[in-house]
This record gives sequence, structure tokens and C-alpha cells, in this order.
Amino acid sequence: MADQLNLSNLKPAQARKGRKRVGRGLGSGKGRYSGRGIKGQKSRSGSNKMRPGFEGGQNPIYMRLSKQRGPYSRDAMPMGPHRTSTVPVNVAALEERFDAGAEVTIEALIEKGLIRNARTDVKLLGNGELSKKLSITVHAASATAREKVEAAGGSLTLLREPKVRRPKRRPKSAAPAAPEPEETEESEPQGEAAPQEEPAQGDEES
Repeated sequence: MADQLNLSNLKPAQARKGRKRVGRGLGSGKGRYSGRGIKGQKSRSGSNKMRPGFEGGQNPIYMRLSKQRGPYSRDAMPMGPHRTSTVPVNVAALEERFDAGAEVTIEALIEKGLIRNARTDVKLLGNGELSKKLSITVHAASATAREKVEAAGGSLTLLREPKVRRPKRRPKSAAPAAPEPEETEESEPQGEAAPQEEPAQGDEES
């Protein structure tokens, strides 16, 4: 017969492992240096709080390696923190899941299972055909999707204003036209001398 449960035979269902007690004398096996060895960075306090990638003060590998070349600005190709992400939804999916005259919102897309959550912006794309009149409200839409929605008689409302991309290079301005030469009066030719006046009669007699 099994022993009855009493205070003398109580024990946990899973055996407990005792805490390692360090610095309690040489007989404990973890005395004197407490398992840390002699000197060095790892024997000091706080040595287990080094950040990831720390290599003891030397130049870490992520700084020793060369960096990838390429544009890194908002105006260039979006990279790193400038990259934006959207969830695509095609008009063909709206044709299958919604009835004519329905109002398509972010919450309605979640209910229909077209998107998972509302944390990421939704962009409407024009893949497929759309024949139903729908009132769609999304964050962004392509030009093809807008044409198909309006052709079916529906309306499209954007939650974010589309960004106007400025040109990377300034267009070359037209060269200014050369000024026309002004017309000047024709001057007398230098080879012809002016006619000399004839002397008076009194001068000849003297």
C-alpha cells in the first residue's frame, strides 16, 4: 500500500537544482577565485554585460569590413531606414470578395482575409479585371488600378497624399538666342576725299 501523503514525504514533482554558491571556501570547489580564474577582463564584475559585437576594445569586424557602395539618400533608391513597405491588393481580389456597391476599407479587407492587420499601408494594384462599382479607401494606388476603378463607376480615396518625386537632374535650359546686329548708317568710303573749295578772285590777282 502506498504511503499516505504527509509532511514527511512531501517533495516537488520535478527535482530542484541547487543554486551554485561561490566564494564559500576551498572545500566547496568554488572558493578563492569563484570559478573566474586569475585576472583578466572576464574575472571582473560586469564582464557579462558587454554589448553584442564588442571585441575587447579592438576595431570590431563590422567596422573592419568594407561598406557596400551605392546611393544612400531619400531622393535616390530607398535603402535602409528610407525604405517603405506596403501590402499589395489587386483589383481581381476585390472582384471576388466584395459585392457591387460595397465600401472597401482597411477594416473590410481584414475581415475578408486579404490583409492580416492595419499596421502596414495598403496599395491597390491593377492586376485583373474589375466590373463592380466599389467605394475604395486605401493608402495608395497605382495608375492602372485607378483607371479600372473609375471605369467601373467606383470611387477611390487615398489615405496618404502621393509623394511628388522631384527630378534627379535639372532639365537643361534652352540657350538664349543671339542678339541681332543693329543696322548702322552707311559711312562714306575712306578712299574718296572731300572736294576742295576754289580760291576767290581777289586772292588770284594778288
